[in-house]
Amino acid sequence: MTSQVVSPQPEPAAPTPELAASAVAPELPPEFNSIINLQLPVEDGVPLESVWHRLQINLLDDCLHQHWRGRTDFFASGNMFVYYSLQQVKTMEYKGPDFFVVKDVDGSFIRGAWVAWEEGGRLPDVIVELLSPSTQAVDLGQKKQLYERVFRTAEYFCYGPDPTFGKTPTLQGWVLVRGQYEAIEPDARGWLWSHQLGAWLGEWEGQYHAMQNRWLRLYDPTGQLIPTRAEAAEAEAERAQAEAERAQAAAERAQLEARQARDEAEAERTRAEAAEARAAALAAEIERLRSSLKGTDQGPGLDEPA
Repeated sequence: MTSQVVSPQPEPAAPTPELAASAVAPELPPEFNSIINLQLPVEDGVPLESVWHRLQINLLDDCLHQHWRGRTDFFASGNMFVYYSLQQVKTMEYKGPDFFVVKDVDGSFIRGAWVAWEEGGRLPDVIVELLSPSTQAVDLGQKKQLYERVFRTAEYFCYGPDPTFGKTPTLQGWVLVRGQYEAIEPDARGWLWSHQLGAWLGEWEGQYHAMQNRWLRLYDPTGQLIPTRAEAAEAEAERAQAEAERAQAAAERAQLEARQARDEAEAERTRAEAAEARAAALAAEIERLRSSLKGTDQGPGLDEPA
């Protein structure tokens, strides 16, 4: 093996003032700095349209966190402002999807609002709007266009109106294909597949927070309902209870089998003792008979006088 001599490298030359100046990031326009330092509103004081709207948002968030439990590489929220441009801030055109999901971000902390320029320019990958008579035109028109052309949101779903008072909600969805939304075809159940979520979106009727209604839920790829946190805890409690009952039943069976084994052993011992007693009695009878026969053999002979 030959050794290799490494020549000492000269110290790098100190940058000239011109180079040093060019290496510094350009100064942001004062207008941008004023917006960055602005305290952005996180709510507009306008309440959600109904209790169903609030619960439906919570339900979607709850189910998604169960679907992706243990993961911190996504952020999901509802009824939260999404800031996407400086023009939007200047004109105070605050937009807040009913429910949205951003993937491949740090989801380990809570935000008061989603500010795109503080999140590496990231915007929602999935948006769900809950339709109502007062918002349907905007949700299917202006907002849909915004999500398609500006947000470039991969999947957009709409569900509603509120079924509380007998209205029949519908589910619609679109996927972004070459920059334009194309309708997602429902399956035979009326469900829509979300590639972004890896789950089906479909209707479910039942109770959530003690409110019986029709709800938009998530289903796993096999069609199984993705539970809420409470439903998962209840199912786990039922599973643990069933397991405890099975263990108790097994213990009782083992005790019964042990008792049966003891009873059988006792019966066998009794039978053995009885057999031994019979054998001893037979042996004694045989001995008696033998003794009796011996006495007969030793009686008077034929030629002897009686």
